[in-house]
Amino acid sequence: MADLQEELHPTPEVAELGRPAAWAEGGPETGTAGRDVPEASARESAPEAEAADTDPLTRARSFLAGHPVADGYSGLPWALRHLPWFDLEVGESAVDTDVPRLREGHVGALFWSLHLPEGLAGDRAVGATLEQLDLVRTVVQAHPEGLRMAHTASEVNDARHCGRVAVLLGPAGAAALGDSLGILRALRTLGLRVFTLAGASWASQAGLTRFGEEVLREMNRLGVIPDLSGTSDATIARTLAASKAPVLFTRSAARALRPHPANLSDDVLAALGAAGGVCLVPLTAEQAGPTVRDVADHLDHVRAVAGPACVGVSGTYDSGAAHPQDLADASCYPNLIAELFARGWSEADLALLTWGNVQRVVRSADFTARAAQQRREPSTARIADLDG
Repeated sequence: MADLQEELHPTPEVAELGRPAAWAEGGPETGTAGRDVPEASARESAPEAEAADTDPLTRARSFLAGHPVADGYSGLPWALRHLPWFDLEVGESAVDTDVPRLREGHVGALFWSLHLPEGLAGDRAVGATLEQLDLVRTVVQAHPEGLRMAHTASEVNDARHCGRVAVLLGPAGAAALGDSLGILRALRTLGLRVFTLAGASWASQAGLTRFGEEVLREMNRLGVIPDLSGTSDATIARTLAASKAPVLFTRSAARALRPHPANLSDDVLAALGAAGGVCLVPLTAEQAGPTVRDVADHLDHVRAVAGPACVGVSGTYDSGAAHPQDLADASCYPNLIAELFARGWSEADLALLTWGNVQRVVRSADFTARAAQQRREPSTARIADLDG
């Protein structure tokens, strides 16, 4: 092998053939190894200069082709329940989301919400959640060329590499649990990945009760990601301290810029950054503002306070919310990325925003679950036993 490696090095005579004639006469005075430093610097900066000259929207589309969007919230399941017929593969004007627009927006993964209208509780809420879950599976199976169900981080990547949009189940609302850990396990078996703590009796203004902490431990054991949007500061603080896996805020922007109840204070954002969770800023006029610039302001603020590893986006399409200008449907993500490029966001930070941060949370939840299942049996605790 040593002889073969030596043969790979060119002889002095061959090496001389590739040298300009000027180098043979002495070469540039300021160069190293026969290269002029200013010329080399110009060549190295050429890609940056080319990127600066590129139209931001063109650059955004090119970037998203390699770093698609993981959209943290879609209300599509409930919207589809009210349509007598639909075809998401061809296109569906009655909703904000279909396969052509997902492709145009470079969406690679999408969390389909199982949230229910207010007023449903108990057995009705559990039944309605199961019906929505069944609808999602039916819709995905009916559109195999565009959509693929995914339950783990690896399956999300597999769907992306096959040119499909990965569909993940969740968040589901607290009403779906019915204070039963058995129902939580059943929902996880059916594919649930994100569960919202807001509205639960065991996650109130006072924080998590003893049963609430048991629910959180069981979620960690199952790989179900806690969604803290809309919960109290006490519940947020206790969940961040107790959860073994990162959490999500699926629909929360910066309260310092817009005082919406579901938006987060700087203190909470800083704590979220320290805990490694992710704040998914919703593209809604109510929470973020009426323009794409307003949404970008929130993303700037969350990145500055929590860090670039703790910010993402939720389209919140088909949820009944009004959307900012230039962000009307799932095809509009290039407009947002173009705005962020114009503000000087690096491609590394944008790659975390669009895909990396959400993928990390899902992967961390998978890893935590595998470790916890080796140490902990399924919980049989009841709310009456722990909370009285």
